[in-house]
Amino acid sequence: MKRFEVATTPVRFGASLPCAALSGAVAILPLALVGCSSGKAAPAAPLTMVEVANVVQQDTPIYSEWIAVLDGFVNAQIQPHVSGYIIRQNYKEGSVVRKGEVLFEIDPRPFQAALDQAKAQLAQSEAQLGKAALDVERDTPLAKERAIAQSQLDTEIQAKLAAQAVVQAARANVDQAQLNIEWTRVTSLVGGIAGIAQVQIGNLVGPNSVLTSVSQADPIKAYFTVSEQQFTDFHRRFPTEVSVEEQRKRIPLQLILSDGSVYERTGSIYFADREVNPATGAIRIAGVFANPGNLLRPGGYGRVRASVNTQNGALLVPQRAVIELQGSQQVVVVTRDDKASIRPVTVGDKVGNLWIVTEGLKPGERVVVDGLQKVRDGAIVKVVPPSGKEGG
Repeated sequence: MKRFEVATTPVRFGASLPCAALSGAVAILPLALVGCSSGKAAPAAPLTMVEVANVVQQDTPIYSEWIAVLDGFVNAQIQPHVSGYIIRQNYKEGSVVRKGEVLFEIDPRPFQAALDQAKAQLAQSEAQLGKAALDVERDTPLAKERAIAQSQLDTEIQAKLAAQAVVQAARANVDQAQLNIEWTRVTSLVGGIAGIAQVQIGNLVGPNSVLTSVSQADPIKAYFTVSEQQFTDFHRRFPTEVSVEEQRKRIPLQLILSDGSVYERTGSIYFADREVNPATGAIRIAGVFANPGNLLRPGGYGRVRASVNTQNGALLVPQRAVIELQGSQQVVVVTRDDKASIRPVTVGDKVGNLWIVTEGLKPGERVVVDGLQKVRDGAIVKVVPPSGKEGG
């Protein structure tokens, strides 16, 4: 009987051996069968595809936003000048009224009676003045001829002067009575939107009664408050009143409405309040916006957005390129040889959907904006266009 010996030569995993030799190596047959493959290397893992954006350097306006409250350019409380009973309301609440339009009417009859009485008193005073004038005219030549005493003529002259004063007072009473009748027709002091009536027909009103309010809404004011530091910084850069006024005209205000939309018309700074609020350390600013369609109404809320400063040579990257991790920020930079490098950065202000980077990047570098979660530091990546497809 022949004796068969099993080869004891050590075999490395994956080593290339002839299949005939392996057939005799029974003890390592499971491992050796691996070497019977076609001999091709395992395919390399696919490269991570990423989208990138260039770091842009440019002069960038810095925008700030403040909570704003809308108010009428002029708000007029409509109050009567005379006391009486309301007999008519001539306007529709919430409608646009013109300056001088009659909103309410007060019962004019008592005032008409007072006017008639004043006219009668005026007529009586004018009659007395006429008699006194005739006396002076008749007795003046007689006094010159010493036909009557000079003292009598003097008394008549004084009576004439007194009668003239009475006539003037009576005419003033007529004017006042006529004015009271006009005031029974309560008119709007400004053109604008009329509010809800605070009285009803038949109510007794007086000079202290508020009948309604009218707000001039075109243009409309937007009040907002800025910090004392922002106000001081602005005035240090523009120290004279002329330069301040010129710069205010060059700062367009954007109004962001409560629904997040941007009002289609830009506004301008109208004035700054005279004092800083000691409780908040802020100063009130009034902006003014054209409002031809009365879309904006007093009492509305929004946000005023404006740029009051420009950062020269700012480095900008998309916000989605910045990773925030435990209070620090990072970006993934793709080098010229398409290698990913995770780098810490320091960021500044946000500008729209961009972020200003103050430290950590250079102009023209490429940062990853899509595929951040799949990228590893030092890995080779494949840059694709924003569409996600290759090609030009």
